[in-house]
Amino acid sequence: MLGFMSKAFTREIETDEDDEVALPPLPAGSRNYITPTGYACLRAELMQLIDHERPKVVEVVHWAASNGDRSENGDYIYGKKRLREIDRRIRFLTQRLELAVIADPTVHHGGDQIFFGATVRYVEENGTERNITIVGIDEADSLQGQVSWIAPISRALLKSRVGDVVKLVTPAGVQEVEVLTVRYPAPGERAGR
Repeated sequence: MLGFMSKAFTREIETDEDDEVALPPLPAGSRNYITPTGYACLRAELMQLIDHERPKVVEVVHWAASNGDRSENGDYIYGKKRLREIDRRIRFLTQRLELAVIADPTVHHGGDQIFFGATVRYVEENGTERNITIVGIDEADSLQGQVSWIAPISRALLKSRVGDVVKLVTPAGVQEVEVLTVRYPAPGERAGR
């Protein structure tokens, strides 16, 4: 009977190892730039988690815990897991917002040089035209054409002007791209989205 152990004497060990969030790397000595819109979105998500989602999950976990045996209580087990996920996201968002440096791209409205927040149309050597908006790491969304300012294409384009041809290092080799247009949001327009 040495192989038998009651569930009452076992405990799932919860470690904080999974809870540690590795932040996306920033280039050494650089800052975590973000547009005002990106900052507002991250802050809104944080407030939604703190003010609404977390209290609801805590309530479910409390209710489930009051039902007795927690080892086979799906509401309790799922609720605790979800609570850990929410707390991890809250810590991540808090850290990112503390590190954030809001850079308003509207100050460059009307300019033709590429800086953070620019929407750039460029043409590749093969004739393919692309549009990207250079935004912060935490707000980049490639499906929306938003590229992090530390991405290779962004780094190649930064500080160039309309008409410039820049070299982009890709896995397939060095490629030249020509800047066709540069646009910044007008003051009052939503930047980075």
